[in-house]
Amino acid sequence: MAEVMIFSPHPDDAELGMGGTIARLIAQGVGVALVDVTSGEPTPYGDEATRAAETAGANLALGSPQRENLGLPNRWLEETIENRKLLAAAIRRHRPRILFIPYALDAHPDHLALHVLATKSRFDAQLTHSDIPGEPHRVERIVHFYCTHLRLAIVPTFLVDISAHAQAKRKAIDAYQSQFYAHRPHPGELPDMVMQTCAYFGSRAGVRYAEPFHTDEPILVSDLGTIGPGGAGAGARAGENRK
Repeated sequence: MAEVMIFSPHPDDAELGMGGTIARLIAQGVGVALVDVTSGEPTPYGDEATRAAETAGANLALGSPQRENLGLPNRWLEETIENRKLLAAAIRRHRPRILFIPYALDAHPDHLALHVLATKSRFDAQLTHSDIPGEPHRVERIVHFYCTHLRLAIVPTFLVDISAHAQAKRKAIDAYQSQFYAHRPHPGELPDMVMQTCAYFGSRAGVRYAEPFHTDEPILVSDLGTIGPGGAGAGARAGENRK
């Protein structure tokens, strides 16, 4: 069982979108299950064995969450009943309270398909009298993380402070040498951009680094002390903290 579960379209998407949050949750003792839906291959400079080794290294950098790969086809992920059942079975295996999935507006077809698949599988996982393996399970909350194939300026619902775990996030991303470094005209350009984005959102909340998230469902806040500063003043304070 895991308190938190993440459906990632390919190995590296969860690291890019919410690696710092994963590392933070693991450090806090929260059970995390990371489910890669495809192998991510083929890619121009990778292969199945290389990607699997890179994923193992990335997972170690994050703090070793539970991880599995569903083995669906990269580049051709489809919203089918059978795939919905496969994802629903994964939800039943891990039985999370919170499910993270890719945000809906994305330029990558696999990311788009997974958003729809995971949303429907969340519902299917609670069905009784079905042929989905495992006992029915209801996910309480679904949260969207931002992958890197975006078609929009990010306007998040909330931010997570990952300042203490930014190094773990970068190390996990850097494990994917075949994706971000090998034969690239500007090696490390995408990882640099991701960390700059986290620094920007950190500046909006008065911390060094933060990851953005979105939810369509209302969030209940029980302690106003968790609501940090925001706006231009937060940016100024974050800058002062870094001097």
